[in-house]
Amino acid sequence: MTNKRIVFDTNVLISALLFEDSTPARAFFAAFRHDSILVSIDTLQEIQTVVQRKKFDKYVTREERDLFIALLTTSALLIEITETITASQDAKDDKFLEVAVNGEAAYIVTGDPDLLVLNPFRTVTIVSPADFLRKEYPTT
Repeated sequence: MTNKRIVFDTNVLISALLFEDSTPARAFFAAFRHDSILVSIDTLQEIQTVVQRKKFDKYVTREERDLFIALLTTSALLIEITETITASQDAKDDKFLEVAVNGEAAYIVTGDPDLLVLNPFRTVTIVSPADFLRKEYPTT
């Protein structure tokens, strides 16, 4: 297996943090072990903001959230956005397309229908966490 460049949307990352045995968690941690995870300043800021919402207090501690963000921040490749993209029906999703295109990603892993409908986007395959696991890590 070759090292691939992968973008995860915020909802997949939140699911990976909250539910350790979930499909999003298996997809994220398989990619974390074997591939390169790509982020931008905008995608990092979004996950940092979302993960601090009070509604997640019943699932994970603040310390666990901080550790997850630290892991992501220190381990992911920070991609500089030089080409802006406006292609998604939901403008908030364009930042994931930008990271993928600017970072030459193989995949965007998402459950968002507004992104999934764009598959493929240029050379980037857009898949659900389950499809990512089936394609790349069938034994995970």
